[in-house]
Amino acid sequence: MISKTYALSLFLSIASTNPSSAFVPARSFASTRLGSELGAKKKIFIDGEAGTTGLQVRDRLAGRDDLEIISIADDLRKDAGERKRLINEADCVILCLPDDASKEAASWVENDNTVLIDASTAFRVDDDWTYGFPAHVRSFYAELSKSQKDAIKSSKRISNPGCYPTGFIALIRPLVDAGIIPADTPLTVNAVSGYSGGGKGLIEIYESDDHEPWGAYGYSMNHKHLPEMAKYTGLNMKPIFQPSVATFAQGMVVSVPIHYSLMKSGTTGKAVHDALNKYYDGSMFVKVMPLGESGAKEAGLLERGAFLRPDTLADTNNLELFVFSNDDEGRMVLCARLDNLGKGASGAAVQNLNLSLGLDEATGL
Repeated sequence: MISKTYALSLFLSIASTNPSSAFVPARSFASTRLGSELGAKKKIFIDGEAGTTGLQVRDRLAGRDDLEIISIADDLRKDAGERKRLINEADCVILCLPDDASKEAASWVENDNTVLIDASTAFRVDDDWTYGFPAHVRSFYAELSKSQKDAIKSSKRISNPGCYPTGFIALIRPLVDAGIIPADTPLTVNAVSGYSGGGKGLIEIYESDDHEPWGAYGYSMNHKHLPEMAKYTGLNMKPIFQPSVATFAQGMVVSVPIHYSLMKSGTTGKAVHDALNKYYDGSMFVKVMPLGESGAKEAGLLERGAFLRPDTLADTNNLELFVFSNDDEGRMVLCARLDNLGKGASGAAVQNLNLSLGLDEATGL
């Protein structure tokens, strides 16, 4: 291993004899040559680290010795100049901001090195950004598609998936790809999330005495998650989406009821289960659970033998997929269980960060 001093002196010596090399930007050299050869820590800036997702991301990164978190002073959190400086200093920036603020921050990048990972909905269906549904598989398949992992690795602009879409896309994309669900199928999505998904305002309400026990919303039928739910499943139409929050902090169950008549002729619960198993074979974070209510009961996955508890995976990056089917009646419900702040937000952001910086994908997860 060469010393840092020797490496730098060697570079300066080469530059003095080869004038063209003197035009290599100092930051580019440091981050690509010295950084890789000497194990320099990657600099991470979380813009919006005081928010719910930002705090979770920071907690997941805090104990790592391969990264350096650069933070903004409390009194400068809204200072555009200081935020812009840190954005351009960092190897990777995670934007935990409202949509408009994310768009503004993204426009401040003035170099070719900084990776942006955006946790808002601002860029999720933008073709210039890579949809960050990463893979960690040994087989042909990936969490979203076989090419998605490589796309994230090479991208400088990554949009983090939404929490509800993560569950819906994970269930439906494999079945569309397999031809089991036609692209023109009208689907319905019912979901319940922990109240932390609503940010500090909703957290304050639900941690006080003045709140509803359960609250469905999205009655405009135009929820902001719908565009990505259609685009990344391969469906030709947006589903009917009914989200809700309840009196638990973290966790989520996304449910998709389907009549067999909407699927490929001859489809059974086992065929759907097999298709999901094949698609996620070898995945570290996505697991297909035992088939049907009886399989879930035998595995002890239903609370009191009946309930699919939504908060089981809190503080993890795991995603569990269930197929509850009745072949005789021709009906099934597909369910995805995840942490809305883990796999649905901060966990996915860290997974994308690892991939984009060439680090082990599962580090910190």
